[in-house]
Amino acid sequence: MTAIKNIAIIAHVDHGKTTLVDKIMYHCQLFRENENTGDLILDNNDLERERGITITSKNVSVTYKGTKINIIDTPGHADFGGEVERVLNMADGVLLLVDAFEGPMPQTRFVLQKAIDLGLKPCVVVNKVDKENCTPDEVYEKVFDLMFELGAEEWQLEFPTVYGSAKNNWMSNDWKKPTDSIEPLLEMVIEHIPSPKVEEGTPQMLITSLDFSSFTGRIAIGRLQRGALTEGMQVSLVKRDGAIKKTRIKELHTFQGLGRMKVEKVEAGDICALVGLEGFEIGDTVADLENPEGLQTIAIDEPTMSMLFTINDSPFFGKDGKFVTSRHIKERLEKELEKNLALKVEETDSADKFMVYGRGVLHLSVLIETMRREGYELQIGQPQVIIREIDGVKCEPVEELTIDLPETVSGKAVEMVTLRKGEMLSMEAKGERMICEFLIPSRGIIGLRNQLLTATAGEAIMAHRFKEYQPLKGDIPGRINGSLVSMEKGTAIPYSIDKLQERGKFFIDPGEDIYEGQVIGENSRGDDMTVNVTKTKKLSNVRSAGADDKAKIVPAIKFSLEEALEYIQKDEYVEVTPNHLRLRKIFLTEVERKRNKIV
Repeated sequence: MTAIKNIAIIAHVDHGKTTLVDKIMYHCQLFRENENTGDLILDNNDLERERGITITSKNVSVTYKGTKINIIDTPGHADFGGEVERVLNMADGVLLLVDAFEGPMPQTRFVLQKAIDLGLKPCVVVNKVDKENCTPDEVYEKVFDLMFELGAEEWQLEFPTVYGSAKNNWMSNDWKKPTDSIEPLLEMVIEHIPSPKVEEGTPQMLITSLDFSSFTGRIAIGRLQRGALTEGMQVSLVKRDGAIKKTRIKELHTFQGLGRMKVEKVEAGDICALVGLEGFEIGDTVADLENPEGLQTIAIDEPTMSMLFTINDSPFFGKDGKFVTSRHIKERLEKELEKNLALKVEETDSADKFMVYGRGVLHLSVLIETMRREGYELQIGQPQVIIREIDGVKCEPVEELTIDLPETVSGKAVEMVTLRKGEMLSMEAKGERMICEFLIPSRGIIGLRNQLLTATAGEAIMAHRFKEYQPLKGDIPGRINGSLVSMEKGTAIPYSIDKLQERGKFFIDPGEDIYEGQVIGENSRGDDMTVNVTKTKKLSNVRSAGADDKAKIVPAIKFSLEEALEYIQKDEYVEVTPNHLRLRKIFLTEVERKRNKIV
């Protein structure tokens, strides 16, 4: 039995978790010399690669000096906090990565709190010490203060620290003395991360993660707390509600490198994958057949935001997608619920509408983006925050918001946040940039990113995390401008768009197919305006097609999915198909809109 260390790597988004895992894998010679596997190896789905963020946690294992190290790479965004909370159960210690320039950020705080509550041993890695103006020593002090503030115990406060640059492949005990490898980091893991505590007794394993294989079906992943599991063994499943089911393990796998290796037996302390279990969910315990004892199940924070998912009933439905019916959407959402713990789905009084609850706009938009790539067509309503009644008072979720932006435009940002009922907590200058911290209702964050980026010429960096529920803060001003709505179904004609340009900004290009009720632009005034852009120029003996000035058309504004979701009003939907994102009114004809006016 080799020695085992189980570590999770936690940090704020973009502080270098996945890059560090790459370097550990290279150092432990996981690949042949001639294999060029690139970087960010664990970000293996298209969405993660495009956005440059980790969305789902991954397991990988390396061997260093005869010790097997199971590494769990976790996401850094608060919206995927559910993912982090559940995988920390598999670890005995955490590597907390902190950027030497930015220091601890809101998300660092969130994941560290979870790790300290679970009684894990922290090791600190101050990364990116080659950045200009960075202050590694101050950052170390700040991490210490943060741990103290979060109620860490004495043995947790005595954390070892290494400094370095994962990108440049070195770590050292002193940031002024670069080394030539990341060995000091691995030495720190072996010396300070405790080995798994193994208790005597019958087998117990909490299922913390799911995988799916088209050959063997669903695979349960977790860490064996005690006892041993063997291939073909009969076991009991202790469900979340205490019910017990009998089932059998067909195959056992442990993690080796990037893949899995089939084994006959797994000892306590190792992370393993079980094939062949039936009817399990995340949070269930795999226990002894005769005397099953359940482990404490995983508690996940509640969702804070909801969106309405409905079938695509626009005039263009079924042109792009393969899956368009409510049955398809319902099955897909149910499948997602199995592995996405922070998600909730409720059916509504209509068979083709579903309320989907999640952690934030990003959390839900990643699900929508994944669905559209799989060939689904659907429509999404405006994101709404979840209002709860606590002791008879209506309360809404409030978040901690950090904005990092150039000093010259900080006043504008403060003004925008205060308009949205945000309270300023602190303002700190770092080099030529300002770091401002606020408390702001979740409602105020919807649509804020777009406005901030416009006001700061794309320089602002925003991070936020859910803090608590507080009494309702009153009305928040929404979008000021109305929409330009298409009057006809047809093709957008350059001549018409040209003549209407002073009325507002357009979201469609000439030659695009549009339908009645589609939102094709933003009005320069506050109310909606119905326009016809399918009109061609009337030709006669006097007027020829090319006699007038050539149309000069401003390029259309193209929204990303999150921008579209944050942009729409209460009476609008985003129509999502594999190839198109369109904005539309819920009621397509003007007569219906007047009849059903949402006040």
